[in-house]
Amino acid sequence: MHPASAPFRRPLLALAVTLGGLSTQALAEPYQLPSASLASTLNRIAADAGIVISVDPALTAGRTAPAVQGELTPLQALSQALQGSNLRLVQNGTDSYSLAPVADEVMNLPDVNIDGSRNYETAWGPTTGMVATRTAAGTRTDTAINEIPRSISVITREQLDSRPTLNLNDSLRYTAGVMSSGYGSDSRADWLKVRGFVPTQFLDGLPLPVGSFANPKIEPWNLERIAVLRGPASSVYGQTPPGGLLDMVSRRPREEQANEVELQAGSNEHKQINFDSTGKIDDEGQFLYRVSGTVRDSNTPIDHIPDKRYNIAPSLTWNINEDTRLTFLSQYTRDDTGITGQFLPLQGTKIDSPFGDISHHKNLGEPDWDFYDRTYYALGYSFEHRFNDVWQFRQNLRYTKSDLEFQAVNVATFNSIDANGNVNRESGIVDEDISQFAVDNNFQADFSTGELDHTLLLGLDHQRANTNYRWLYGMGVPPINVNNPIYGADMSGVTYFTMQDFNQKTYQTGLYIQDQIALDNWRLTLGGREDWVHTGTEFFNKNDATNTQRDAAFSGNVGLSYLFDNGITPYFSYAESFQPAMGANVDSTVSFEPTEGRQYEVGIKYQPPGTDAMLTAAVYDLNQTNVSVTEGSVTRQIGELEIRGLELEAIADVTENLKLVASYSYTDSEIQKGPDKGNRMAQVPRNQATAWADYTWHSGALDGFGVAAGVRYVGDSYGNTANTWLGHTGSYTVYDASVHYDLGRLDSSLRGVSVAVDAKNVFNKEYLSTCDGYWCYYGDERTVVGSVNYKF
Repeated sequence: MHPASAPFRRPLLALAVTLGGLSTQALAEPYQLPSASLASTLNRIAADAGIVISVDPALTAGRTAPAVQGELTPLQALSQALQGSNLRLVQNGTDSYSLAPVADEVMNLPDVNIDGSRNYETAWGPTTGMVATRTAAGTRTDTAINEIPRSISVITREQLDSRPTLNLNDSLRYTAGVMSSGYGSDSRADWLKVRGFVPTQFLDGLPLPVGSFANPKIEPWNLERIAVLRGPASSVYGQTPPGGLLDMVSRRPREEQANEVELQAGSNEHKQINFDSTGKIDDEGQFLYRVSGTVRDSNTPIDHIPDKRYNIAPSLTWNINEDTRLTFLSQYTRDDTGITGQFLPLQGTKIDSPFGDISHHKNLGEPDWDFYDRTYYALGYSFEHRFNDVWQFRQNLRYTKSDLEFQAVNVATFNSIDANGNVNRESGIVDEDISQFAVDNNFQADFSTGELDHTLLLGLDHQRANTNYRWLYGMGVPPINVNNPIYGADMSGVTYFTMQDFNQKTYQTGLYIQDQIALDNWRLTLGGREDWVHTGTEFFNKNDATNTQRDAAFSGNVGLSYLFDNGITPYFSYAESFQPAMGANVDSTVSFEPTEGRQYEVGIKYQPPGTDAMLTAAVYDLNQTNVSVTEGSVTRQIGELEIRGLELEAIADVTENLKLVASYSYTDSEIQKGPDKGNRMAQVPRNQATAWADYTWHSGALDGFGVAAGVRYVGDSYGNTANTWLGHTGSYTVYDASVHYDLGRLDSSLRGVSVAVDAKNVFNKEYLSTCDGYWCYYGDERTVVGSVNYKF
């Protein structure tokens, strides 16, 4: 038996022996039971199946059953519910059973090969309930979250399904340390910051390409989970910012047949179909498939701007043998949209004007001329092979292509509105394509030296990126009236200037080593990595001038934690970051210098024994040099930044009925060097607080009905590093809500069908998400989306 399955060996054996031969007495049925108290889950399964279970309340008191999901017989469902409880079913007669503790003689049966991977959470698989217990974020190994001496949040599939989630901004709104929707609702991109910095996005262990505009906008429907790792992580992941990263895992093929279709309709003529199907291709389960995707035909809150998306993500798993698995992962996304942020003038938004406020819905561009067409596709695989009980090998590989054609008219950088409400405009034409090849190889060894248990990781990764980018800036666009816009301006007189036109090739290679050491309740993590980066840029708008930059850096990390038996785990960590800056200085032919960062962090994690809950607290001090900022149309590097903060987070299945997510973040940022020394960083509010609660009835007249509500507070911030009044926005509080109903609880013929209505910014609060001294951007308006979901 592999060491990875050792913690689960004895309870699995007990269940296998006790239930073996009984699981075929009834036909399999679809189960979709949430994690709940063990007694309640057993009673529901038994009542539906006509099985009598005699239960001593003392045996089930305080115990929680995991979610029971899949096509199962009643006894298989009972087996799932009992996993990890050290309890077993004892058959007393036909359809009559009782519970008993797992006997010592059963617990000590000889080792046999029993695969429990389908029944227990892994870092790359599905979770049960709101709370994840394992992740690969921060270590690249399958590790219990409470054993990792870093601040990590995992947004599970159940969390994504329980809230209005149409993009990554929606997915991370309730996560500690995350600033979401910095420029309001922008259908082109997800504007996120983690501890003050734009996070690198990793999908299935590999970084997504980074450009100026052609960055992928990941479809959350295709994700199994999202891990937010806060703080530097270059010692394992390589080129990343000091604030943190997103470690996302795609939905992957599963052996159990499962299908899901969701229909949505809502505000702004929103219409969307989500679909997902997985299962065996052959009877033996050697080949598994999965196909998920989204089709959206919608408008946006801004007049005449569509939000259309066509997405599909097929995957295939080949279980070559017991020790070898290969999963092919692919994705295609086509987006047709525009500038929903609108770059609104300061007058009529932040500054009072005689012509009144500018409406949220006003489009100040040229609808017949503007467009934003992005095509993204990716093809890769995840390979795993175990050599023996010590060594295993993993390789993730992906080729990604992202193409963008984009042109738009917007309010001019230096804008002023005349007495009649007319404002100057400018235009831009962008062509950008990015191709990226990325591969990560690592060997993992699990072994012991004396009393020390080791999980050793040796890795080598490499990526190549080729970016072609051209930005044309247009002057002389006819003005438009902010109250009564009339479209169809003559664009023939617009004069265009080439602001940037270059080809950039980047080659990055990293060699890393990490050791996770366990001694009794102590956990020590040591890691180090050497990176080599070569960047070559040819500037076509500068007489084909070239610039070559070679960078190398070592990044390290050390973390120490202690696991108390009562569920409390204090920890300390030190980590470093290194990140080459993509793109080039707008005013010269000089590539940006790489950034370097470091962080000290002290925290506490608490998992109350016998509960599905994770409570965390962390304080940190991080520093970065050579950070880039963009203000107006100019990008520059401003020197050194420091951020100190406190983060609190709670995620819990509080009771069978109540689920809760809550967070508080205090972020004190300061520019240490440069012309804006002493000022706060842009778009970094000092205070943020969120809470989301879902209450669902599982019995009585309201059985299957649930209500949820959320509140989000974001403190004041500056949209520029100069911290001017024109760049300041005040604090705001908005509320979200949801109602849902499992129709299967109403009538067994509707099993698998549920309906929901989700609302964001329920009271339609009007607020500015940010102002940068040139433009202002409204926050998200109220949106309401109704859905019908069918799982079968």
